[in-house]
Amino acid sequence: MTLTIGQAAPDFELKNQYGELVKLSSFKGEKNVVVLFIPFAFTGTCTGELCAIRDDLAAFQNDNVQVLAISCDSPFTQKIFAEQEGYKFPVLADFWPHGAAAQAFGIFNADLGCALRGTFIIDKEGIIRWTVVNGLGDARNNGDYKSAIAAL
Repeated sequence: MTLTIGQAAPDFELKNQYGELVKLSSFKGEKNVVVLFIPFAFTGTCTGELCAIRDDLAAFQNDNVQVLAISCDSPFTQKIFAEQEGYKFPVLADFWPHGAAAQAFGIFNADLGCALRGTFIIDKEGIIRWTVVNGLGDARNNGDYKSAIAAL
């Protein structure tokens, strides 16, 4: 079951594209966090969504907000994906235990071994304030969560 607005976000600790551990709770009291689950690196819709964030990064990542993109791909895949596309935000590997963070957020597709296309905006206290989950092939509207970020 997908998490809902008002619930505490489950904590996770995942490796970013540089092999460094990133823990969601490390932002508590410091920054709001936009958690973007994508099904797979290097796919058209996922790449397009993250490139749109890359191209308008100040709206999504600044002194008040941190973007964390997550897929179930390996850390090695995330490294090449982030380098190739020029992502200046953490691209996290929910690789092992496979999909554990996606499962905790209620958006893991066990049949395909990937996360659904879910966005969770988490406030500085660790509470989910906005969320949307789209189908695997359905791109998100960046304007929607840009507005949600502005309202924090």
